[in-house]
Amino acid sequence: MRIIDLHSHWGTRRGYVLRTPEQLARQHAVWRSEPTYDTEAGMASYFQQMNARVMLDFGFTKDLPLDEVRAHHDYALETQASHPQTILGLWLQIHPREGAAGINEMRRCMAACTGMVGLAVAGSGTGIPASDPIYDDFYRASVDASRPVLIFVGTTGAGAGLPGGGGRILDHDHPRHVDHVAARFPELQIIAARAAWPWQDEMIAIMLHKPNVWCELHGWAPKHLTEALKREIPRRLKHRVMFGCDYPLFRYERIVGEWKDMGYTDEVLERLFHGNAAELFSRCMPGLEV
Repeated sequence: MRIIDLHSHWGTRRGYVLRTPEQLARQHAVWRSEPTYDTEAGMASYFQQMNARVMLDFGFTKDLPLDEVRAHHDYALETQASHPQTILGLWLQIHPREGAAGINEMRRCMAACTGMVGLAVAGSGTGIPASDPIYDDFYRASVDASRPVLIFVGTTGAGAGLPGGGGRILDHDHPRHVDHVAARFPELQIIAARAAWPWQDEMIAIMLHKPNVWCELHGWAPKHLTEALKREIPRRLKHRVMFGCDYPLFRYERIVGEWKDMGYTDEVLERLFHGNAAELFSRCMPGLEV
């Protein structure tokens, strides 16, 4: 079955999402996996073996000065151009304090990439929830470019187990912030990233109320999703839920296998793995090959 993976990270040493010894030491406890590094070609080959086209996110660039962010983006653009059949595109995390310069950098990457480039907003990571007006010009630029925005919701493995959770405030990723953004920007297609636990019922309600809100479920083993979400995936949300893996923290063999063991029909799985994402991208970027 073809896969469009709406959210994974870089498996290369240069792009690996966990950056510090403290973070790397927590990988096994949080994700039950060990830090390993692929080459760029090895990463692309793995995606090809899994029949996956992948949206990649560094995750850490929001913490860097913009000059360093540009260097990472150049690396990502070059790698995507070398492997367009497996790397579908890039999520960009730019701190909103960069303002107009950050928006120009986002536009530069959109223009330079043959795939899909979009903004990713991590409220707990920046310390500023996605509903804060500081992001509004970024959202307007995304609407102008007809690109979806990824907004993180629910609890995060980042900082988990570290003193004070690494300084992250989980409430900054509450689904209420997606609701506010979706209401203010009805033209903006929003992808809620991750399962929204412990606020999954609120996220379901927002998706049923706001037709411009979708979700992808990276970072969670499917068996651990809430019963309410499992029940809605083949029912009221069957056209809105999409696949995310969270490679390299999770591997496709495990996550795809667990989805196939959930008892859903092939039709539901096809929509989850590929069809819903293809529908979303056809609305935003009809010329994009998915």
